[in-house]
Amino acid sequence: MIIKEIETYRIAVPLKKPFKTALRTVETAESIIVKISCDNGIIGWGEAPPTYVITGEGLASIESAIQHVLKPFLLKKNLLNYEAIFQEFNTILVGNTSAKAAVDMALFDCLAQHSRLPLYQYLGGHKDVIETDFTVSVNDPKEMGEDAAAFVSQGFNVLKIKVGKEDYVKDIERIREIRNRVGSQIKIRLDANQGWKPKDAIRAIRKMEDEGLDIELVEQPVKAADIEGLKQVTDSVDTLIMADESVFTPKQAFEVIKTRSADLINIKLMKSGGIFQAQMINRLAEIAGMECMVGSMIETRIGITAAAHFAASKKNITRFDFDAPLMLAKEIVEGGIKYSGRKITFPEAPGLGIQNVHIEGGVNNGNE
Repeated sequence: MIIKEIETYRIAVPLKKPFKTALRTVETAESIIVKISCDNGIIGWGEAPPTYVITGEGLASIESAIQHVLKPFLLKKNLLNYEAIFQEFNTILVGNTSAKAAVDMALFDCLAQHSRLPLYQYLGGHKDVIETDFTVSVNDPKEMGEDAAAFVSQGFNVLKIKVGKEDYVKDIERIREIRNRVGSQIKIRLDANQGWKPKDAIRAIRKMEDEGLDIELVEQPVKAADIEGLKQVTDSVDTLIMADESVFTPKQAFEVIKTRSADLINIKLMKSGGIFQAQMINRLAEIAGMECMVGSMIETRIGITAAAHFAASKKNITRFDFDAPLMLAKEIVEGGIKYSGRKITFPEAPGLGIQNVHIEGGVNNGNE
């Protein structure tokens, strides 16, 4: 199975409502779409959104990394020698994890199609149905309460609440309002996106524990590089603490696990550089008895389908954050995962099950 062509396209899809976190506000989902063609007629799809404040990548840098570094390396290679390809693939370019992830998922799409298996089965096939949470953007408490109640009315029973944009006292007000609106049966997770200082995070979490606000976990309460601060928070509260931006690589995962700086790890393909390295992170965590969540950026159904297939394939991945396609004002992808409220199911087609991608007005850079 020889890699014959690699094309990239730029797409932009508006969101139904601006997505706000402590780090950024997104109104339009932009991505680089990757299409890999093999000599046996198999076509694989991948995606990489720009996330300057997390991965440091923009549309131009993602496109350039793929077209000028990854594409020349991959063309004419036999994909069936994928272990050697992925090992070298991750050494020829430092960083650029989103660019690598887009190509990686397209390559895995091709491999699973060649094996005539849906990707989740090719990778292990642990589950064939998963359930996603839904994210509440950070706004004033009243608006967040209204949004949370609306998502619950649509059948979501796990909410991921964005906090960390202002002082932690305001964040506690937000959670009080949401808990009052949704009741005690809905599971609430918090994501501070590095927005708190360690001592403020401890104060905030302890206060919420004392008030009985029943928070399942808090994701990335402190700056990504502050592993000592992350451990300080983890050791000082009863609530589970999840590392997100602190873990891009297997080595970083190993450091968090070794120091027990967090209770859980959030794996994202855009951070790990794709499925190949994401599997290493999950296996390290599993050996240490640390469960993982798989999350995502603001992506279309292509990237989320790849992440969901990976997540469903592994026993140790127990939490899922795949709501981004439900935030888009229009659908550009045919095929891939299917949503029924919070439930996600997988197509029986091999690979990702992507049938077509509508690149209306997109820029094709396949022949640079």
